[in-house]
Amino acid sequence: MSAHPSLLWRAFTSLTFVVIACSFGTVAIAQNTDRPELPHGPLRETILLGETLVRQTDTHPLTREFVGNSLQCSSCHLDGGQHPQAATFIGVAAAYPAWAPREQKVITLEDRILNCFLRSQNGTRPAAGSEPSVAIAAYITWLSEGTKLKMNAKQSLSPHHITMLTSPKMPASIDRGKQLYADRCQDCHADNGSGTDDGPAVWGDESYNDGAGLAKVPKLASWLKVAMPPDEADLSVQESFDLAAYLNSHPRPHFEPPALSVPHIETPAAQ
Repeated sequence: MSAHPSLLWRAFTSLTFVVIACSFGTVAIAQNTDRPELPHGPLRETILLGETLVRQTDTHPLTREFVGNSLQCSSCHLDGGQHPQAATFIGVAAAYPAWAPREQKVITLEDRILNCFLRSQNGTRPAAGSEPSVAIAAYITWLSEGTKLKMNAKQSLSPHHITMLTSPKMPASIDRGKQLYADRCQDCHADNGSGTDDGPAVWGDESYNDGAGLAKVPKLASWLKVAMPPDEADLSVQESFDLAAYLNSHPRPHFEPPALSVPHIETPAAQ
């Protein structure tokens, strides 16, 4: 059987790229006429740095210390967040600040970005307002230019968020998912899910932890349906659920919420 394109993450795109030098290496901005024109000056450089960090999150000097696995932002947000359906960044900034049911509070765009470091990348949060946080937020805001501002009072979802699939008639089958993975995924992601040069880890220590959104079968199935295989998504709803059930049946890191810091308050000495 000839190898089929990977059914999971691929951060590469068929678009032509312009490579632009920046202070920490190179950055690739897709030549896509649908994207806004880049501004000039320091803001331009910050946006370009933001895309670099999205595509090189686990290896870039500004972000690698905060990443606890081998995933980049672009492992889930395909084509550097410019894929129109696979967790796109287009329009995201227009939805924030937003109510976040998981955190039970209103969060900013930076908060949402930094929370991904904790869950999808099984790491720690960079500081809000830090160079990587601002750069990634600037890049997402640039991709959102022209989108009508409409803050989301129900949940932290963007205008173009992935639509959740309705469960198929048959329950998701780990066994069917295992066969599907062997036929169409393991060439790029390895038979043990550890990943290869062509595709990242999909379970185990180098993958997302069990607190990530994709650790839930319906969420992962909905993502697979629009994202895989890259550029020609052809999974049926049933296949998407079967494959998601198989992937999430394997061990992965456990999410440990960061301890909340409580400020020390000096109390007056007793008189």
